[in-house]
Amino acid sequence: MQHELLRYERLAEDLSSIIAGGTLRPGERLPSVRRLSRERQLSVSTVLQALHQLEDRGLVEARPQSGYFVRHAPAPHEQPNARSTPDEAVPVDVSQRLIQVLQTGGKPGVAPLGAALPASTLLPLAALQRLYGGVARRHPRLLEGASHINMDEAALIRQLVLRSVGWAGPLAANEFVITNSCTEALGLCLRAVTKRGDTVVVESPSYHLMLQLLETLGLKALEIPTDPRTGLSIEALDLATRDGQVSACLLVPNASNPLGSMMPDEHKRRLAKLTAERGVAVIEDDIYGDLYFGSKPPRPIKAFDKAGNVLLCSSFSKSLSPALRLGFVAAGRYRRQVALHKTVSSGGTNPITQLVVAEYLESGSYDRHLRSLRRIYERQVDAMRAAVARHFPPATRMTQPLGGFVLWVELPDKVDTTALYDRAIAGGVAYVPGELFSASGMYRNCLRLNCGNPHTPAIEDAVRRLGQLLAS
Repeated sequence: MQHELLRYERLAEDLSSIIAGGTLRPGERLPSVRRLSRERQLSVSTVLQALHQLEDRGLVEARPQSGYFVRHAPAPHEQPNARSTPDEAVPVDVSQRLIQVLQTGGKPGVAPLGAALPASTLLPLAALQRLYGGVARRHPRLLEGASHINMDEAALIRQLVLRSVGWAGPLAANEFVITNSCTEALGLCLRAVTKRGDTVVVESPSYHLMLQLLETLGLKALEIPTDPRTGLSIEALDLATRDGQVSACLLVPNASNPLGSMMPDEHKRRLAKLTAERGVAVIEDDIYGDLYFGSKPPRPIKAFDKAGNVLLCSSFSKSLSPALRLGFVAAGRYRRQVALHKTVSSGGTNPITQLVVAEYLESGSYDRHLRSLRRIYERQVDAMRAAVARHFPPATRMTQPLGGFVLWVELPDKVDTTALYDRAIAGGVAYVPGELFSASGMYRNCLRLNCGNPHTPAIEDAVRRLGQLLAS
């Protein structure tokens, strides 16, 4: 085993040197697996191990039916800076404008750069459809009734517990509540730990759906400066929570939406300790946690929670299908309150879908799918960054996401992305204006782009047309 390990590592290093030396340039095809196997006198599995190592290092990418290619380097571009935020919490009022933006952005003929949704061609829909048929045949009595008490399928809970070994080491089965999407999970958690009029800390910019939830529940948002690489400022959070006026934090620490930032482990550890000591509940949206770029999966804040104070929420919408409407929360010491709100508001989540996802996870298909999907999303984000660099006005800044599939773009101060939105839609291009990611109306010169679709010539042309509009 040791001898074989050294052989694949040696091949990986040799190929890496050829790439670094420029013999193989970005976009060029590597020798085939069979050729490498024959010429190096290695097994096919050893060659594939070497190529997978190069994939994890971001040097090569696999293209279906074509082989392995040298990856293009992401476009260099200056990133936005974290901005100062208001000192006071404010009521939220974004829902009506956001609904209009999402509705118009989904019109036929409009390039889908607005809503953060993956292309259906990237999702394992055929496999899921087969599982639905199989589950229905094997469990014919699932449609006979529904329960507002026994809401969670044991098979799915078991798979989540097993997966949590890699998240937080592992979580207890009795922490979990299965929900109708991550959105429902976040809403249930907010109801469990706050009351109307309370103040909730959010990142700035913050995911617009979170702001909608705060608005619906009559909660105030306190925006905290957030770095495009490392996430929310722990120092600013420390200052904001000293007076006891904050009830909860609502955060996306891993591959945040819209910045794509990744909070370092040490920051997560400090945040978990600080909030537990001050009695501030942490609601953690980890929907992009599985969609990290690079070789090492990020840990959630939940991994550093020693007091049951972190409520970890996620779903399979960005990785399997938005139509599943299947999420979950590991609610710590708030599990009873979350389960009660779930029981009263919507009862049990579709048991057939729970078993379909459980079987997909158990088969190992999910991890294989994620391995490919992460590379695809990273490639699509890189392609979008390069297109923005080519077509947007000079002095444009953009993030370099560390996961997920959205891109945050900061334009010169004179550009008003809210005022230009209707013209963009009329020109057949959607985006989400930056002010919708702020309770206080900041970021009017910013926008978010969806990178969930393959970067086709049509997408490239949409970015070009949008760049022309923003420069006019």
